[in-house]
Amino acid sequence: MIIEQFFEDYVLGSERRSFGRTITETDFVVHAGHTGDFFPHHMDADWCATQEIGQRIAHGTLVFSIGIGLTATVINPRAMSYGYDRLRFIRPVHIGDTITTITRIADKRDHPKRTAQGVVTETVDIRNQREETVLACEHLYLVDRRSAAA
Repeated sequence: MIIEQFFEDYVLGSERRSFGRTITETDFVVHAGHTGDFFPHHMDADWCATQEIGQRIAHGTLVFSIGIGLTATVINPRAMSYGYDRLRFIRPVHIGDTITTITRIADKRDHPKRTAQGVVTETVDIRNQREETVLACEHLYLVDRRSAAA
């Protein structure tokens, strides 16, 4: 779906919640192949059984990628991703866990050099099926203004 939204249209505190997505062993294997990260924490069930966590854990970058992908349901031609800040892996995600992403508009500010755009900060809270936060970050958007700031 395409929804055009200018900088002025973003409302602080507005939230949206994604559908859930269950993490599979295939996700682990494909992500390891894409990234080259075959650490035993992700790939070796027998070794993990001897460790404190007791089972394989998802790559943090896998959880990030899928969690952010869950939010990609609306295309705003007036905005583009400007980057991510304060990324933290809070809790492990395992095969069979279902993640959901909750986003909230947390801040709007002028861009220091681009008067035709502003920066919108969206908090990202990726949760497991128990509603525990597993990953948190801030997503920055560069968003067109209706008219340039003075």
